[in-house]
Amino acid sequence: MKAAKIYDMDDIRIEDLPIPEIGPRDALVKMYRCGICSGDVTPWYIRRKAPIVVGHEPAGIIEALGDEVGSLSIGDRVFIHHHAPCYRCRHCRRGNFTLCATWKKTHLDPGGIAEYVRVPEINLRYDTLILPDSVSLDDGTLIEPVACSVKAIEKVNIRPGDVVLIIGLGFMGQLNGMVARHYGAKTIIGADMVPYRLDKALELGMDHVVHVEQEDLTKAVEKLTDGFKADVVIVGPGSVPAMNSGLTCAGKGGTVLFFMSSPEDAVLSFKPFDIYFDEISIVCSYSCGPNDTRMALDLITSGVITADQVVTHRFPIEETEKGIQVTAAARDSLKTLITIHE
Repeated sequence: MKAAKIYDMDDIRIEDLPIPEIGPRDALVKMYRCGICSGDVTPWYIRRKAPIVVGHEPAGIIEALGDEVGSLSIGDRVFIHHHAPCYRCRHCRRGNFTLCATWKKTHLDPGGIAEYVRVPEINLRYDTLILPDSVSLDDGTLIEPVACSVKAIEKVNIRPGDVVLIIGLGFMGQLNGMVARHYGAKTIIGADMVPYRLDKALELGMDHVVHVEQEDLTKAVEKLTDGFKADVVIVGPGSVPAMNSGLTCAGKGGTVLFFMSSPEDAVLSFKPFDIYFDEISIVCSYSCGPNDTRMALDLITSGVITADQVVTHRFPIEETEKGIQVTAAARDSLKTLITIHE
C-alpha cells in the first residue's frame, strides 16, 4: 500500500508498505481523507518524530475487524484518533487525558496518510467515532482539530460579553474564533499579516481584524475595546514575540492561552509584577482528549463548522508533498486535505 513518510521538511516520500495485520481487538480502516496539521509542517516538532508516516486528522471506512470487536461493523464510516488514554491513571481521573502516559504512547499504524491503517484496541475502544450520515468524510477530518479548539476554549472559560483576541489566523486560528463564538464570545478580534486570512476571518464571523504589519496590535486592541483590551487572548503561533504580544493585549483579569509550544530552547520573559497586580492568567492547551472529540463531532454535525467553510486545497496521496508545502507557506490557504481513496 502507499503511505506518505516524512524524513525532513524537504524529504517527503511516497513509500510502498505492507498492509498492517490486525489483532483480535483491532480494526483495519481504509483511509479516504486526511488533513494536514500545522504541527505536520513545524520543522522542530516534526524532526523530533521523523521518519514518520504523516497525518493524524483521518476519516475512513472500516475494512476489517478482529474477531473480538463487537461495537463496530465493517462498512462503518469513522473518525479515528491517533491517541487514546487509559482512563485509569491519575491524569485521566483528573480529566487531563493528554498527560496520560498511555495517551502519549498510542498511535495509528502506520499513520493517517496511508491507504490502510490499523487501529489498535485502545484507540478503537476509547476514541473511534462513527460518523453520522449527514457528516461527510471531509467533515470527519475536522474532528481532531476542532476538538483541539474545543479544549482550548473550554480552558479559558469564556463568559457572555467577553472580548476575545485571536493571534494567528491560519486554520486553527479560524477554528478558535468559530468555537469561541459558539461558546458565547461577544466580540472577536483577529490578528495576522496575511490579507487572505484577514479577509477569511471576517467572512467566517470575526468582528474586527488587525493587520499586524500595518498597525500596532496592542494599540489597535485598546482602540477597539475603549482601552479595556481583551478578556481572552489566544496565541496561535509558537513564538516568543507572539506570546509577548498576547500578554500586552490582555486586559485586567484577562486570560492568555498559548495554543502552540515554542521550540524547547526558547525563553519567555515577562514582569511578574504586572501579571500579578493585573491578575492575568496564563494557560496552555495541548491537543485533545475523547471528551473533546465528541463535542467536536456534535459541532460539526450541527453545522457550526463544516469542511465547505474551511477546506481550501485538496491533493491526491501522490502529491502529499505539495499539500505540505501549501500548508507550510501559510499564505492563501486554510485547511489542506489529502485524498487517499475516492
